[in-house]
Amino acid sequence: MQQLISRFTIPTVLAAVIFGTCLPLTVHAETPMPWSERAIFEHVDQSRFAGVLSKAELDELIAFGETLFGARFTTLDGGGRPMATQAIIPTKRKRAAPATFQRLAGLDSNSCASCHNDPVMGGAGDFAVNVFVSEGFNNADFDSTDPQFSNERNTNHLFGSGLVELLAREMSADLQGIRREALKLARKTGEEQRLRLVSKGIRFGWISAKPDGLVELKEIDGVDTDLVIRPFSQKGVMTSLRQFTVNALNHHHGMQPVERFGARWTGETDFDEDGKSDELTAGDVSALVAWQAALPPPGEMVPESTEWQKAAAQGGEIYQTIGCASCHVPALPLDSLAFHDPGPLDAAGTMRSTETHNGAIYDLELLNWAQELPRNEQGQIMVPLFGDLKRHKMTDRQIAAFGNELLSQRFVERDVFQTTELWGVGSTAPYGHRGDMISLDEAIRAHGGAGRDAREAYLDLEDADQTALIAYLKTLVIEP
Repeated sequence: MQQLISRFTIPTVLAAVIFGTCLPLTVHAETPMPWSERAIFEHVDQSRFAGVLSKAELDELIAFGETLFGARFTTLDGGGRPMATQAIIPTKRKRAAPATFQRLAGLDSNSCASCHNDPVMGGAGDFAVNVFVSEGFNNADFDSTDPQFSNERNTNHLFGSGLVELLAREMSADLQGIRREALKLARKTGEEQRLRLVSKGIRFGWISAKPDGLVELKEIDGVDTDLVIRPFSQKGVMTSLRQFTVNALNHHHGMQPVERFGARWTGETDFDEDGKSDELTAGDVSALVAWQAALPPPGEMVPESTEWQKAAAQGGEIYQTIGCASCHVPALPLDSLAFHDPGPLDAAGTMRSTETHNGAIYDLELLNWAQELPRNEQGQIMVPLFGDLKRHKMTDRQIAAFGNELLSQRFVERDVFQTTELWGVGSTAPYGHRGDMISLDEAIRAHGGAGRDAREAYLDLEDADQTALIAYLKTLVIEP
């Protein structure tokens, strides 16, 4: 396998690899100089990792991903995109970008860790590192710095994201299976069949199928009509860590993965015309996915203070009684920890499992933290995400704080957002999709729409009970 080397820091596993104490690697013949301004010296060969990876192979790939996530890309690596926009569909500029960093239109960073760093690398970001999601245009120049062209978003943390994607895949399979069953029954009986869409206890409305094969979609709730759960981003529009990674590399860094910006889709090896061809390989993206998927889930801290312990215990009961758990479900069951990469549900432009013979399976069961996850009586892993992977309307006529975006992202209504997973919430202030709510109390009070009843129940609590609920939420942390 080829080697990746960070400019300044080398993760522990990778350092062991390089110095011959762990796994055999082919080291580049030319040793990089300490003052080099490149972040990448070689690339990951996707064919090197295929099938189920051993623990050593998985550790090796994760280490490369960690290096890439923390690397500060430069123009020598291909950072920047002078003749390409941040559009998800490869789109040329009409003229060269006036500046490398433009903030609203991007570039806005030269390292993934520049934004995902609180409380540690892979975490969330402060308001100062908000990103701007340009959804209004597909073929525009993107030179404008007018915020009407962008939705401003706070940076989410990535801890436990491999478990989240696995849940989404299983739930998508359940929902699509119900659709197939409805069609099968309709053909068999000659009558229309209306079945409830439910997976892991989460209800997504109803689907109706007719004997002639037509499917009625109007009663589907909280998920796209293709019944694919897209668990990433505040709007729930990113299908996979791989799609999220490919999008972000181009948007935020101008580092263009071959699987979307290479010759297959664009007819060019240097689509952004910065003089660097094939900037990131499929293997590089796989390494980044492996590192993110392997991040441990946040946990529930036991405070040293007995007073806090008592308040948190009381707050946990209040959390259930006032209805928070109806959307922020404490845990969802997961059948398998086998993470296939590339995955099965992505659209064109993100490499899919059907497009390569070199797909890999990362068995998250091999990771130390996986042994600590609780299991139910059926042996399923209980993923403590405090979410439901479903979209909800979050505003009404009286409470509209969350309805402050001008642009619809991927045709999801402007006041509709996916339930935020609360694991790690004690470590990741500020709150809200824009990161403009400083306290948990403020975020709770902003709940309208589907969250209105729980909000009203919270406001009806005595001050001590409100404080107890906050004490409980503050125990849900990302531990280094």
